[in-house]
Amino acid sequence: MSTTVEPATAGTAEPISIHGQAVRRGDRIFRGVSLFAGITILVIIGAIGIFLIWRAIPSLQANTANFFTTSAWFPDQTPNPVFGIAALTFGTLFTAAIAMVLGVPVGIGIALFIAQYADRRLASTLGFVTDLLAAVPSIIFGMWGLSFLTPHMEGLGQWLNDYLGFIPIFRNDLNQYSKSILIAGVVLAIMVLPTISALSREVLTQVPRSTIEASLALGATRWEMVRQAMFPFARPGMISAAMLGLGRALGETIAVALILSASNVINWHITEPGGNTFAANIALKWNEAGPIGLSALIASGLVLFAITLVVNTIARGIIARHAEFRESS
Repeated sequence: MSTTVEPATAGTAEPISIHGQAVRRGDRIFRGVSLFAGITILVIIGAIGIFLIWRAIPSLQANTANFFTTSAWFPDQTPNPVFGIAALTFGTLFTAAIAMVLGVPVGIGIALFIAQYADRRLASTLGFVTDLLAAVPSIIFGMWGLSFLTPHMEGLGQWLNDYLGFIPIFRNDLNQYSKSILIAGVVLAIMVLPTISALSREVLTQVPRSTIEASLALGATRWEMVRQAMFPFARPGMISAAMLGLGRALGETIAVALILSASNVINWHITEPGGNTFAANIALKWNEAGPIGLSALIASGLVLFAITLVVNTIARGIIARHAEFRESS
């Protein structure tokens, strides 16, 4: 039985062929708009990087200390300006690491409970409350951490020093437990919870129902099904959620500025006061800095910009590798 194909009429948009497949005019327009948007983003990122480099050059030329290993911050000092980003890099990465260690397991746990264990009414309420945290301004978190969390965490800091002080990271030689990196990390962990929880919840709910039912039908327990069927499918999305949360933790400004004592020191004892981050240092020093000082702050912002790009590039590679593994398995 033969089939005839009617020729396209004059009023019908003729599709073109891309990679052997017919593409209509609307698809071509959407593809062009998407390509333009992607190129525009790359151009903007490149322009930001060029601007930061251009404005950072005066301070780098005037600096008399090693930019990467010096902790002191006196860029407007005359005649020998001294500034470095060692302490700022340490404080930024250390507080963000504490936030991720505390926030990622809790965020994924909340998402898993909402997506798999809670009934519909409770899941809806918990999801709403968790997402509502994203609407709280940073300064509110900072004031709450300064006025409420700081005095209530002094007991935890003393307990860590008394019972885990043999581990250098928990030892406190000053017997002072306020305005520490630990408190800043806890506040940042609470701030990244909505991002990690919301995105992880979305990817967990996208796991095919047939995969879940097949795992349970084979005799797996609820936790075995989650670990062997749900997590492998949702892992790239959960990594993306964690990286977005890390991006906020690296760039948070006001909350960290209110909690930390803003001292340019490298201190591994997380229960002792002290420490600083790129964003907090820029916010606190911008109004009082001279021309070289402003250039130095921009130079530190350039380092934070580079760290963020590196972290996102690594995360993108991890996600792509997991996606390829999932497609081949």
